[in-house]
Amino acid sequence: MNTLAQYHAANLPELFDKITKNSIGMDDYLNSFFNFDTTQNYPPYNLISINNVESRLEIALAGFSKKDINVYTEYGKLIVEGNKETKEDADYVHKGLAQRNFTRAWTLSEDTEVREVQFKDGLLTVKLGKVIPEHHARKDYL
Repeated sequence: MNTLAQYHAANLPELFDKITKNSIGMDDYLNSFFNFDTTQNYPPYNLISINNVESRLEIALAGFSKKDINVYTEYGKLIVEGNKETKEDADYVHKGLAQRNFTRAWTLSEDTEVREVQFKDGLLTVKLGKVIPEHHARKDYL
């Protein structure tokens, strides 16, 4: 019987403990599974698969301007930050637009790169693509 097959949801911490004890340099990667914040849902986003080598991340940033947003990659992560200056002089009757500061990060696989970033009409679009090595690329001979 396959050793991995004996693990199920009830004993996943035991499995991850064994993996952690037998790996070197993967602490940050493995800890990301346990430190994932499922309550973080701001800002809302869509992840769209265009085809098997391209995808698009769309992030709704109503009320933000281009100067309020920072997009960068670091240590294999795509990081999007929004820093909105608050206007304390306004007397809101109702404040329904969530324009709070945020930082969101997505882990990128080693073969994924950011190809284009656009911000238009409150929608941040990040085009992602897989890097295909030359020896794996399609070659037509006729």
